[in-house]
Parts: sequence; C-alpha cells; structure tokens
Amino acid sequence: MKFKDIYEKAVKKGMELDPRGIDEVNKELGRVKKDYDDLKEKDKKTFDKDRLTNPYADSRMLYGNPEKDVKRILLGIDMEVAELLLADRLREKGKPVDLVIAHHPEGRAMANLYAVMDMQSGILLKYGVPVNVAEDIMDERIKEVERRLMAVNHTRTVDAARLLDIPFMCLHTPSDNAVTEYLQRIFDAKKPAYVSDIIDMLKEIPEYADAVMETTGPKVVCGSAGRKAGKVFVDMTGGTGGSKKAFEKLSQAGVGTIVGMHISDDHRKEAEKHHVNVVIAGHISSDTLGMNLLLDQVLTPDVEVIGASGFKRISRK
Repeated sequence: MKFKDIYEKAVKKGMELDPRGIDEVNKELGRVKKDYDDLKEKDKKTFDKDRLTNPYADSRMLYGNPEKDVKRILLGIDMEVAELLLADRLREKGKPVDLVIAHHPEGRAMANLYAVMDMQSGILLKYGVPVNVAEDIMDERIKEVERRLMAVNHTRTVDAARLLDIPFMCLHTPSDNAVTEYLQRIFDAKKPAYVSDIIDMLKEIPEYADAVMETTGPKVVCGSAGRKAGKVFVDMTGGTGGSKKAFEKLSQAGVGTIVGMHISDDHRKEAEKHHVNVVIAGHISSDTLGMNLLLDQVLTPDVEVIGASGFKRISRK
C-alpha cells in the first residue's frame, strides 16, 4: 500500500463510523468548501487543503512522500522522539520501518486538536440534548483546550521524523470513532441491565481482557456495579474530554450510564452530582481497540504492523 492510501482509507472509514452520521459529516465538509471558495487568493495559499476532504483536524500525514510504498509499520498510541529513534534502530537491525503511525496527534494535528471538538455538539444532540444547549456548553471547553495547546511544542516529534527521514502520520478521531461505534453497537444490542453487566461485556473483548492482566481493566468510577445501567452512552470520540456541564444535560435526556476512556476528577464530581453512572473502560486499551478495528478495514494483508507504545495488534479478520 502507498502512504496516502492508508491515510485516505482511514479517514474515509472514520467518516463512515462517525456517531453524528455520514450526512452530517458531509454537510460539514460542504461548509468548509464554501469557506475556502470565499477566501481571497492570498489566504487560500495558507489554507489547510486536507480540510476539504478530511473533517478530522487531529489526523494528518505529518512527514514523508505520500507515494511511498509501505510494507512495514511501527504503530503505537504515543509515538514521539524515542519511538522514532526505535524505528531508526530497527532499520539498523535489518527490519526497515516504512511508516510510523501514532494514535495520539502530533505536529499540526496536535495544535488543532480543539478543532475536532465541535463534533461533540452533534453527538450530544443525538442523545437528546438540544443543539443550542450543546453548542453553548461546548464553546467554553473548546476555547479552554485551544488556549492550553498554544503552549505546546507541537513540532518536536515531526522534526525528529524529518531529520531521520521516517514517514510519519497520526490517526486519532477515525480510530476513536471506530471504538465508539463498536461498543455502542454492542450495548444497544445486548441492553445491559446493570452496570456490572457493562463491565462483564467489556472484559470479553481481548483488548480489555489484556488490560485486566495489566491491572488497568474497566472500572466503575461513579455509581456502583449493582446499579441499573439505564440508557448507555459511549463517550470516546471528539478530540478530548468535553464540557463537565454535559452531565446535567445528558441526565435530563435520560442517559443512565456513560462509558468512557478516562475522566478528570472535576468531571467525575459533576457526573456524581447528577446521578450518572460512569464506567472507565480504559484509555490505552480503548485506543488500542479503536486502532485494531480501523486497521482491519484499512490495511491489506501484506502490510506488517509492529506494535509499540501501548499498542498490541489484534486482528478480527
């Protein structure tokens, strides 16, 4: 496969699995195209043209020739300078790495992580929160994340990839969409009666079973295992954690349990205040599941994947 083919197929699959629905994603791309067409020529020169076909600002080809043939990938959850040096060392050991893929964003994808968070408003709408309310409570959180990212040395890892001449890419939201869709489909079909049933279902999935062995398995962090689950909302996509104000609105909309990757203590307290059960499936294990689901749909059988930085390749094919 070529570098660009992996990228384009991953983005396309992420769009198909987007919890807002493909129609809403295409509408967003249409708005971006209109904005681009309305720009002056001098402004078009600095416009990120990936935005015309990729709605996820946190997923980009960061360095390398898009036409490069890829036979072996080094892939991990956090791929930074140390992991790029590992890729270079593998080359020296006679195991050439054609492409490094990070799940978490790096480079300009990291700098623009906040731009993906708008999709959370659409997800909240799907679960019964009025769109005007969803957009209002997300606006403050998006600005907070944008300000925080302004201080990040986001080019550091991409600079290392360039100096070592190692093609480099990150795939964040497409992977998060994959795990969100997969788990939501399971819970919608099986309708767990109790929070403990959610934990049991998660532990049947290989990535979470492995996490249990590493003592980082699924846990109830708000509510208790013996409580009724009610309506289950899988909250694992949209850049990063949303507004803590969302818990009140989701509770009013009838959500009984949220299944997420991680949660801050301030967010947990808000969930507790509004009587919402919270199950943390696990961060790295959820990211690993999402990447595995995505790779199954994207890679051809001749492409080898070496797992690193918390990632273990588990194919469902």
